[in-house]
Amino acid sequence: MTMTPSPELEAKLAQHAARCNQDPETSAKWILDEILGLPSLPFLPRDSWERDLLAAASECGVSLSNEALSREGFL
Repeated sequence: MTMTPSPELEAKLAQHAARCNQDPETSAKWILDEILGLPSLPFLPRDSWERDLLAAASECGVSLSNEALSREGFL
């Protein structure tokens, strides 16, 4: 899909992208994902290092409860 934003919207996207150290297209995609309720990151990566780190990461399952980590939980 291709979108052509108005000059005002394009300026706002550019400002948002600059604050997040991203290109406007990535920023626009993130905003749409948030509005439409699609799964997204809890934050915007600030630079290429963070983007690369997140791309290399994998889902590790669930966190254990405090009770499961207690001494009694190991017995």
